[in-house]
Amino acid sequence: MTNMLSGIKLVLATPRGFCAGVERAVDIVNRAIELFDSPIYVKHEVVHNKFVIKSLEEKGVKFIEDISVVPKNSILIYSAHGVSLKVREDAESRNLKIFDATCPLVTKVHIEVHKHSELGRDVVLIGHDGHPEIEGTMGQYKSKTGHIHLVETIDDIDNLVINNNNLAYVTQTTLSIDDTEQIIERLIKKFPNIKAPVKDDICYATQNRQDAVKSILKFCDSLIVIGSDNSSNSRRLTELAAKNNISVLNTPGTIDSDYRGEIKIILYNHGNSEFVINNKDRIAQMILMPIHKMDLEEIENLPDTLRGKGGFGSTGK
Repeated sequence: MTNMLSGIKLVLATPRGFCAGVERAVDIVNRAIELFDSPIYVKHEVVHNKFVIKSLEEKGVKFIEDISVVPKNSILIYSAHGVSLKVREDAESRNLKIFDATCPLVTKVHIEVHKHSELGRDVVLIGHDGHPEIEGTMGQYKSKTGHIHLVETIDDIDNLVINNNNLAYVTQTTLSIDDTEQIIERLIKKFPNIKAPVKDDICYATQNRQDAVKSILKFCDSLIVIGSDNSSNSRRLTELAAKNNISVLNTPGTIDSDYRGEIKIILYNHGNSEFVINNKDRIAQMILMPIHKMDLEEIENLPDTLRGKGGFGSTGK
């Protein structure tokens, strides 16, 4: 989608905006506002977006970090980032009415950590220190014989000392895909027997938006990421835009089913700095698609529709 503003061409990335987990969390808070008297208490900001937070505060929502300030028998909502087991125990002891808006993908990571903890495994958690999601995930680990280790960079891996051979790793759901892959690669090299998640922990919405930024860079001289400073997703998109200025030419390309030669990818560097492609770097995506054969019927006129001759945007979307 494009608009012309004083000679400036504005290109909007797709997909963009809130992910399904955040929309679900905001919907839960709004529904609680409709059903119960204010104030409604929420542990952490339900989403890292100051406009949404201000709007909810005006409706009587109070965002808190310490649940001891919540009066007994009040309503408490856990944010999309999730909370620790200790927070859940404290909330139950205060007879609080709980609504859990934790993102299901964050819950998946919590379950993984809890299972590893019960098996006595040490867990390496890849994420950003101080982020609410990390606080909640680390708080799922209860093993008395093992430990959970937080790492943020490759250097942290190099300095990591673990004596337990029974080891697994998990990640924060809103990390940079490229940076995380490098950290995981170094982690596996140092601990070859480390157990990986059955499925990647970085959420699909995070990946899709990072892919969208990579794709849009080839059209842009500048890229603006609209988001809050404390939003992990916004920060990762900003970092990605700053680090990558490489585009794939002649896309999307089609490979016929009867082609038998080598598949090659043409890359173009829009920047002034050298960009090195390393072995196993992901530079393109292949999608296998069926070929649909259709029978065409020639007619004099097309039937009327609700949209009719309405042009761009006439569907209201």
